[in-house]
Amino acid sequence: MSEHELFNAHPRMPKKVRLGDITVRDGFQHEESWIPTEAKIYYLQELALAGVKRLEVTNLGNPRIMPQFKDADEVLKGVRDPFFIKRLAGKGLKPEDIEWTAVTIRETGVDRAIKLKQQGIGPDRVLMMVSTDEQHHFANSGTTLPEYWKEAERCIKKCKDAGIKMCGTVSTIWGSPISGPTRFEDAVEFTKRWLSIGADDIEHADHDGSAPPNQVYRYYSMILDEIPNPDLHIGHFHVTRGWGLANVLAALQAGIDIFEGTLGGLGGQPANFLDRVPVPGTGSYYYKDPNVVGLATFEDMCVMLDEMGIDLCGINVDRILELGTLIERTIGRRLRSEAILNGRIPKEPREEFKRAGLPGLKAKLKERPDQLIPEGWPLKAVVPPEVLKRKP
Repeated sequence: MSEHELFNAHPRMPKKVRLGDITVRDGFQHEESWIPTEAKIYYLQELALAGVKRLEVTNLGNPRIMPQFKDADEVLKGVRDPFFIKRLAGKGLKPEDIEWTAVTIRETGVDRAIKLKQQGIGPDRVLMMVSTDEQHHFANSGTTLPEYWKEAERCIKKCKDAGIKMCGTVSTIWGSPISGPTRFEDAVEFTKRWLSIGADDIEHADHDGSAPPNQVYRYYSMILDEIPNPDLHIGHFHVTRGWGLANVLAALQAGIDIFEGTLGGLGGQPANFLDRVPVPGTGSYYYKDPNVVGLATFEDMCVMLDEMGIDLCGINVDRILELGTLIERTIGRRLRSEAILNGRIPKEPREEFKRAGLPGLKAKLKERPDQLIPEGWPLKAVVPPEVLKRKP
C-alpha cells in the first residue's frame, strides 16, 4: 500500500465494520407524533433483509413515560413473524445471525424482557445505562449510581440465566448537558465496572453531541489501550453540532469497528409530547431547538464507509438508501441524510452530462483527444522552490 494510505497511518483502523441500526428505538423516541406499529415492524424487517444484523427494536420501560413504545410486545412479535423468517431464508440470511435488542434501563424492564423471552418473542439483548455525571444519570433512571450498579448486577445475573445478553452503556463521556465537563478516566473505570459484573459489550455514548473528533480519538485510544478487544466496544454518536461522521472516522482511526446510527439521523432525548399531548419523557429538552438533534445518519455512514473500501459485512447500501427515502415519508419531513439525495459516488462515466461540443473544439484547435496540457510544455510540472516553503 501507498505510504499515504490512511490504514498505514492508523494501524488499528479496521477494514471491516459491524453496523447497527437503532432507528425504531432511539430514532423514534424523539418523535412527537405516533409512529404506527406497522411502520416500526416494516423498517425493522426491511433493515434486516438489507443485511443489518444488529437492530434495536423497542424500549421496555414504562409506557406512561415514553408512550411511543406502548406497542413493544407487538413490535417484538413482528420480528419473530414466521413469514418474515421465510423471507430471510429466501435472502440467504439466518435468523440466528440477527441480534434484536430492547432498551430496559431499569429492573422492571429486564423482568419484562425475560418474560417475553419465555414466550418466544423476547429480545436477544437488553441495554442498561449509567452516566458518569450522577445528575444526568438520575434524570434518566431516578436512582443514585451506587444503587443502580447493584441493580445492574442483579439484572445481569437474571439475563445470564435467561439466555439474554446485556449491553452496558456509558454516557456523558465527553461532557454532560446538565453538569458540564466530565472525565475520561471515570468513563474508562465505568467500562471496566460493567465488564467486571458480567456485561457482554459496552456502548460508549455521546448522547448530546458534545464530542469533538480529536477527543473521540483520544478516548477510544485510551479504551483500547486498557481493554483491547474491539468486540466489546460500540461507537454511538449524537449530532447536535454536525460532528457525527467526523466522529465515526476518528473512532475508526482509533480502532473501533462497531457503530450505530439511525435512518435520516433521527433520534435524541425522549419526546415530552406525543400527538399534541404532554408526556413525561425525561423532562424538558436540553436544546434550544429539539429538531436539531439526532444520531449519526445510517445511510450516510454506510455510503462513506463503503466508498472508503471498508467491508460492511453484507449490508445492501442501495436498499439502505431506498429505506432512507421512505422514512422521510413516514416521518413527514426532510431528514438529515445527504446520501439519499446524491447517492453513491459514480463509478462509470455519465454520458448524459457530457458536452457535445468538446470533441469538435479539440479537433479545431488541433489537440489530441487525450491531450490535457499545451504542446511543448514539460510532461511534469516544476513548482518553484520558494513556493514550497511556508512564509514565516
